[in-house]
Amino acid sequence: MEFGICILAGGLSRRMGRNKAAVRLGRLTLLQRVRKTAAELELPTRIIRPDLVPRCGPLGGIYTGLITSRAAAELFLACDMPFIEGQFLRKLIDRFSKTGRPVFTRLNGVPGFPLLVPKSQAATVLQHIEAQELSIRGLASALRAVFINVKSADASQFRNLNSPRDLKLAQQAA
Repeated sequence: MEFGICILAGGLSRRMGRNKAAVRLGRLTLLQRVRKTAAELELPTRIIRPDLVPRCGPLGGIYTGLITSRAAAELFLACDMPFIEGQFLRKLIDRFSKTGRPVFTRLNGVPGFPLLVPKSQAATVLQHIEAQELSIRGLASALRAVFINVKSADASQFRNLNSPRDLKLAQQAA
């Protein structure tokens, strides 16, 4: 099956107070860090911004990625998760290849990024947007997704940098 990677970078970054994609962590921006990890998979990678349907959170980016995709399925990454590792992304692709079903990451019981969705599910994503059902949890349920549960020891790679405080803590840890 043919896969692509979409890095969502079209959010408003309200909590950060500035464009998260352009925020530096060390020598690289958050977006550059995620792109570097995506490049390890050697798959076509696109940055999604702006969303075709604005102001509906990550579902807008997911819908945009799916509806504009040339691949059969897209692996979705968030630009504010700079510690994600290529090895975990390969697990998502492997699980999808075995099950044929959408695959979501689940940390502490909560579905989230990264996630992998077949292009054929674009209409379901749009239905959720139109119904103002904008949660990743609700989408995972509607898509009858399978999950890869994150072990506590691996949780640090799934950290989101949403605020200046999150960024400061990440800089101190680096």
